[in-house]
Amino acid sequence: MAKKVKQQKISKNYMDSIFVHKPTLQWHITENESKKQIVVLDVENTGFFNKIAQKFFHKPKVSHISLDEYGSSLWLFLDGSSTVFDIVNKMKEKFPSEEDKMLNRVITFFHILQVNEFIIQI
Repeated sequence: MAKKVKQQKISKNYMDSIFVHKPTLQWHITENESKKQIVVLDVENTGFFNKIAQKFFHKPKVSHISLDEYGSSLWLFLDGSSTVFDIVNKMKEKFPSEEDKMLNRVITFFHILQVNEFIIQI
């Protein structure tokens, strides 16, 4: 009797992934009080529950989400050709004092951006 060999699926390495901004998401760059560039995402609050919150609780139609210095730098590195590995290296160059924590920081931030559907993988 021949044993069945279970084939293992090999997934693409996450570090080779390339992400881009979601095309429908509006964003702009502003300066904070220390004259550093900060990215602000303009997220439209749509859907049934958001409409109720806007009508009865005076919630805004558009939320403005300001990214911190690290998030803004990472956002600007999303050019459609840089892999996650490339972006980690660019972030290490830009913030050398945070080099030992940068991989975890970038991966966590990518996860947050994906969960909130601010970026898409190409």
